[in-house]
Amino acid sequence: MSSLIPADVVIERGLKALGSNRGIVIVRDGSQAEIRFANNTVTTNGVRRSRDVTVIAVVEREGGVAAGSSTRTGEVDIVALVAAAEAETSSAPLSTDAFAFVEAIIDADFDAPPALNDLEILDPVLGGLGASMEKAEGRGITLAGFAEHALETISVGSTSGLRRRHVQPTGSVQLVGRAEGGKRSSWVGIATPDFADVRLETMEENLYRRLEWATKSLELPAGKYETLLPSSAVADLTAYAVWMAGGQDSEDGGTVFSKAGGGTRMGEQLSTLPFSVRSNPFERGLEALPFVVARSSSAATSVFDNGLSLAPTSWIEKGVLTNLHYHRAGAARSGLRATPPIDNLIVEVPGATGTIDDMIKNTERALLVTCLWYIRVVDPTTLLVTGLTRDGVYLVENGSVVGQVNNFRFNESPIDMLARATEAGAPSRTLAREFGEYLNRAATSPLRVADFNMSSVSQAS
Repeated sequence: MSSLIPADVVIERGLKALGSNRGIVIVRDGSQAEIRFANNTVTTNGVRRSRDVTVIAVVEREGGVAAGSSTRTGEVDIVALVAAAEAETSSAPLSTDAFAFVEAIIDADFDAPPALNDLEILDPVLGGLGASMEKAEGRGITLAGFAEHALETISVGSTSGLRRRHVQPTGSVQLVGRAEGGKRSSWVGIATPDFADVRLETMEENLYRRLEWATKSLELPAGKYETLLPSSAVADLTAYAVWMAGGQDSEDGGTVFSKAGGGTRMGEQLSTLPFSVRSNPFERGLEALPFVVARSSSAATSVFDNGLSLAPTSWIEKGVLTNLHYHRAGAARSGLRATPPIDNLIVEVPGATGTIDDMIKNTERALLVTCLWYIRVVDPTTLLVTGLTRDGVYLVENGSVVGQVNNFRFNESPIDMLARATEAGAPSRTLAREFGEYLNRAATSPLRVADFNMSSVSQAS
């Protein structure tokens, strides 16, 4: 792909091909480095590049405007792609999210080449991986996992004169350790923008500590337990609380944030603890795409908002629901400001201190759930989700972990969970096991939750 036409040139050619129609061209250039390993052996490593181009065409129709879009990957015939997007408008319904295009913001680096990756970015992992595998082998432990780093260059241009560009780094390391044929297993993972903060030895120590906890095995029945959730598990559970926070969907009565009898629950106290659930594209260490990129419209996002600058937004403040997702057209209809989704998440109780280890020391009896898996929404009107525990559930008694317990299927609502939380620790950057691929930039507090519903015993391992 070294001969790809520069993104800014593709955009200019596409906008010219639109002629008298309005439109937007989005180019995504990806460059990813990765290493994967299993059975204490490196299996694959390498660097790859990718590109996709989207054209959104807007045409005038009787009664309004219609938008059509088309996407292709690799080397693209931009004129043909424009024609495909324009053809889509003939069968598309009138756009209920129609709005003036975002004004002509021009980023100074718009014509810069895409950011390219190299395996050297993974040196903090590659340099110590051999020793880690040798150590694991000596302990009778099988290591598996991967490290990956992506640089995504997003370029957006429109017929209004908008020209925006952003480079987003996204990295992670995940380790799984198994012993005794899988009877003992544990997972640890971290998210990072550049691997400068990766300490493989620290990850190993955490992994081995959990595997040591699992040398004693206990059986527990299904039921409701006081439960300690590290930051990773909290990120997995609260992700849906933000992803499902569509303002229009809530006004229509379809979400947990819908008010009985009509409207939304904005302004309602959701929890006793003064939780803050917020997103900020400029949050230090969690920097995210600072403007809207929408290849298609939904109830909460709009192609007409492409290039719109994003601002720090609190979804829940001091336990009160303060904002839901609205594109500009929806916000205008509801008399609100536009609050599109933002690609990071912070969950905290301001002023809370302490770690999950501090919580363990102050626990009489509870479960410690380190890892969740296969989380799915059961009922959006209550945000009831179901899922499985995996790779480490432990019993805590009198301030110490006393052993590993069997896995469970759980049924919980993240909103109810926040309402029942009795303690929160200091937030830290974390990687969710289930949703880390989609929510890499998260910082959440560990939580103590009363009566967490372990609905049935699971044979998952």
